[in-house]
Amino acid sequence: MVHSENRESENIESKKIESVAPSLQLFLDDLHCKYKSLGDGAVANYIPELSKVNPDLFSICVATVDGEVYQVGDFNPLFTIQSISKVFAYGLALEDCGRDYVLTRIGVEPTGDAFNAIILDEQSKRPYNPMVNAGAIATTSLIKGKNATERLNRLLDMYRRYIGRDVFVDISVFTSERSTGHRNRAMAHLMLNFGMIDGHIEEALDLYFQQCAVMVNCRDLAVMAAALANKGVNPVTGEQAVDSRYIKDILSVMYTCGMYNFAGEWAYKIGIPAKSGVSGGIIAVVPGKMGIAVFSPLLDSRGNSVRGVKVCEELSQKFGLHMFDCAGGSLNLTKNGFN
Repeated sequence: MVHSENRESENIESKKIESVAPSLQLFLDDLHCKYKSLGDGAVANYIPELSKVNPDLFSICVATVDGEVYQVGDFNPLFTIQSISKVFAYGLALEDCGRDYVLTRIGVEPTGDAFNAIILDEQSKRPYNPMVNAGAIATTSLIKGKNATERLNRLLDMYRRYIGRDVFVDISVFTSERSTGHRNRAMAHLMLNFGMIDGHIEEALDLYFQQCAVMVNCRDLAVMAAALANKGVNPVTGEQAVDSRYIKDILSVMYTCGMYNFAGEWAYKIGIPAKSGVSGGIIAVVPGKMGIAVFSPLLDSRGNSVRGVKVCEELSQKFGLHMFDCAGGSLNLTKNGFN
């Protein structure tokens, strides 16, 4: 009798999942259709190679902690990960050096300034957080290795764990960033002056430019975000991508600092940890549930994807994803599926 009840319960749950899961795909399809014609914003051009991207590209992907992936639009074309890389490099630096040491070099306070502002904390002389360029350069300088090649290989292997496949650096974008990155060099020299990074500035900057020039697609970003939602475990491959001890550190700075000088409004309206990049990507993490990725190269004045922000806002409202939404939405996602 008990076994029969269990089977009946499982069948009901299975049917429930089968009937509701397609509604997420349908909602993504509708969102893509709704915003595909939106032409607001402009592609990034301060890195010359980024200005060559097709502005019409647009994709939305959601990966659950159970390894299911829902996707619509241009989810296969590759693009450089840019500032979204800061999230994952921060996790690697935490693993290499530990929380206490990393905090001596990089703070965790939002700035309210643009991502490329040349500012340090007046008292501690640290960069404010690892999501702005100064903090990201300091973070990357902490990644360990005997030489530049080993550090790059460790960085690429980190990406492999998150994504589930090998990745590569786009040399043309890397070269473009390297040849025009004078503002980042100014930040590095300022931090060297205050002892926040060591003397090998060009090596640290090269690794930073390389980490930003790694090629990914929208599906990759969704799986990476889902790994953060899944206690650091890639939900597709089952491989541990980052030590689970540091997930709360990563998600905390994403929530407060990941969207630059839009972080407060993002937290207020959308309410989930997120990170944007100037190539047009946005990732968002719903802990214990799913990772969201949107790719659209048209950016607003703060460097965030116009379509990406709108898509994430609608997803948050529709499904009650805001961390402080006590009412909840019309659809909840659990580790056992949708209900």
